[in-house]
Amino acid sequence: MKPLYKKFLALATGSSLFVVFAVVLTSSLMRYLFNAPLQWSEEVAKYGMIYGTMFGMVLCYLDDIHIKFGFLEYGVPAFIKRLLNLALDLIALGTGAVLAWSGYQFVLKRGGIDAPGTGLPMSVFQSAMVIGGVCLVIAALFQLPAHFKGKQTGIEV
Repeated sequence: MKPLYKKFLALATGSSLFVVFAVVLTSSLMRYLFNAPLQWSEEVAKYGMIYGTMFGMVLCYLDDIHIKFGFLEYGVPAFIKRLLNLALDLIALGTGAVLAWSGYQFVLKRGGIDAPGTGLPMSVFQSAMVIGGVCLVIAALFQLPAHFKGKQTGIEV
């Protein structure tokens, strides 16, 4: 199930970045070749980038390529390293829950406003926080069982 989830995240991240690329390219061509700028392009590119960041964050977490302090990971005994990895996964779980909840509250308060460029409700764009938080919680739930089965990834010191 985890490999399928990672493929979904990779597809969602790539699709978001493709939307950003396509919108910026189209906007540039329209502006400089036809002197007819797209009014909604900056808004769509910005929110596409936010969605891409949310999906990419979770993918980096699952692949263990996120930013971290290497001296903590490689400079401590194996038992401490396992505790640090467990703490990392618990923190990711909590952070995802807080992100999803605060995003939900934000959508409730400001989601009814229409975006000026597209005319779509801002809840479509602000939901990126909720989706990113839920995706991070799911990813942390995939990571946590490994700590209790004795299955560890990475280099043991």
